[in-house]
Order: sequence, then C-alpha cells, then structure tokens
Amino acid sequence: MTSLSGAVVLITGANGGIGTQFVHEALARGAAKVYATARSPRTWADSRVVPLALDVTDPASIRAAVEAARDVTVLINNAGASPSTPGILSHTDEEIRANVETNFLGPLFLARAFAPVLSAKRDTALIDIHSALSWFAVGGVYSATKAALWSATNSLRIELAPAGVQVVGVHVGYVDTAMAAHSKDPKLDPAVLVRAVFDATEAGDYEVLADDTSVHLKAALSGPLEDLYPQLVRSGE
Repeated sequence: MTSLSGAVVLITGANGGIGTQFVHEALARGAAKVYATARSPRTWADSRVVPLALDVTDPASIRAAVEAARDVTVLINNAGASPSTPGILSHTDEEIRANVETNFLGPLFLARAFAPVLSAKRDTALIDIHSALSWFAVGGVYSATKAALWSATNSLRIELAPAGVQVVGVHVGYVDTAMAAHSKDPKLDPAVLVRAVFDATEAGDYEVLADDTSVHLKAALSGPLEDLYPQLVRSGE
C-alpha cells in the first residue's frame, strides 16, 4: 500500500477536471509535492504544486519530465483524448494515431521512463486511469486504446511487483467533466472518483471499479458476447 502523506505525486493532464481534483486531493492527504503536468501548465495557489510542461506523446518531453522529477513516488497517468464521434472505421489515420499516442503509448512510455525512479524507492505507486469502455467496444477507437492500456497495466503490475511498486488500474464510466459534456447519461463527480482512487491506493488495492457501470461491464465479460452486444443476435433466433 502507498500513503499519500509525504508523497511526491506527478499527475498528467492536471489542467482537466479529473486532474485538477487529483491535485487538490493529493494535497489534502498530505502530499509533500505535486507535479501538475500539462502541455501548457497553469499556475497554482499552493506552493507545494510544481507546474511542469509534459506532452505524453513526445519522447523528449517525457525524458525532460523524468530529469525534472526524480523524486516522484506516485505517478498518475490521467491524461487522455477522445475522438469527436464513436466508431473505429470512420476516423482518419491522424485521428486514430492521435488517440493511440495519447491514451495508450503515452502512458506506457511514461510508465517505462519512470519505472526506475519508482523502483528505487519504497511505498511507490503507478495509477492508470482506464475507462469502463475498456470492456465495452461502443467507444470505437477510444475503447480500443483504453483496452490496450488496461492490458498494459496488467503487465506493468506483474513486472513492477518484485520492486514493490503498487500498480492501480481505474475503471469508470462517464465523469462530470468537459470530455463527457455531450452525454446525457449519469455522471460521477470527479471528487468522488478521486477519493475512491486514493482510498484504494492507500488500502493496497490493485483495481478500482468506480461506479456501477464498471462493475456491470466487468461481470459481463464472463457471459456470452450476445448479452453484451445484443445487436449481434440474428433476427429470428
């Protein structure tokens, strides 16, 4: 288990709704320092917050972040992107690659870069923000990238376990942020999500199912595909 008290936390996508909540909650739990990263970092009122430029799709930017933040004990892969429309066949090459870079390759490369930093210390953690859509393909390319990240998190958990690094995977449906503004479905308060994530981390857990949607979809994976995707049922059957 990893305590946030005295921790040094690095958060990607810190300017967004979930990222901002991670910053505030980490400070509330006694973090000694929080690196609030974004492509264009903003200023923060608390002196414990260190704005840091980071583009997770840029290898040079990742290397610079590691050099600047070698004291990190908790890495939170929160930054993400979503295409403007669902589907996996209708997007341009550029749109697909942009989502793969941001949602999968970026978090994986950042985890790889910080693995030696985390492995060299005690009480360290890597937290990856997946999605309930990791298990439900209606999000098209978004679902595909989040499913890939889920798989990578499982591999990272195994590989980093001998060094004592706790790897936490987080699944959640819609969260009340700008990214989900288009949806009329129920949305989870970002503060509720972040508290659940940190509660699980401090309890030593490996996975967070933050809402009923995530619980239902994970359970549905053991059933027939037609139950999860009724559109596959042939007419007349």
